[in-house]
Amino acid sequence: MTGFDFTCTGVRADPYAAGPTLVFRLRVTADPDTRVHALALRCQIRIEPARRAYGPAEAEGLADLFGERSRWGTTLQPVQFAQVSVMVPGFTGETETDLAVPCTYDMDIAATRYFEALEDGEVPLLMLFSGTAFTGEAGFRVEPVPWDREASYRMPVAVWREMVEQHFPGCGWLRLPRATMAELLAYRSRHALASWEATVRALLDASDPAQPPPPGAVRPGALRPRLTERTAP
Repeated sequence: MTGFDFTCTGVRADPYAAGPTLVFRLRVTADPDTRVHALALRCQIRIEPARRAYGPAEAEGLADLFGERSRWGTTLQPVQFAQVSVMVPGFTGETETDLAVPCTYDMDIAATRYFEALEDGEVPLLMLFSGTAFTGEAGFRVEPVPWDREASYRMPVAVWREMVEQHFPGCGWLRLPRATMAELLAYRSRHALASWEATVRALLDASDPAQPPPPGAVRPGALRPRLTERTAP
């Protein structure tokens, strides 16, 4: 069986992707005398939270994932981040390839909540490899990539934040059930609020009567915008 080794040499945010995407650079090494015609590679990426330290603010942000810091000895378990595939072109000896990992800013996803809680530093990742290799000098043979192939990588938190800012500049993301969205839309229409931000702010301020009306709210007797005027979505 051909021996394969994998190393992650870097990561970048893809500025041209339709959605948030990280691109990891992989170095693939095979036995020097083996011709690899192609490599159908699968990669499972896990976050290893126990392999870094956390400040007080970070620990507070991670409480919903791992509980209080006093419990971290048992709760700080690996978090699944992604599972992706890539076809590596033929090579002999060594080659490098890009591994594109689509990401989400959905705060219901554990990996996203973990990234968001970090202020700086690095994210300890473990990349687990498997797949199928097509090798051989004359013709080709099919063989599996050994299941024990893995690589560790420490991804800068700044790369994640750069990726998020490219697609959601200065914003967060919230997923709600359709029924709740329908109620919010009805509330926004009733109060003639100009944007979703103004809608949420009005609901927050409603719990504190001392707060002034939110920007965008139409007071009794005030003029409503004409139908021909554009408003924020």
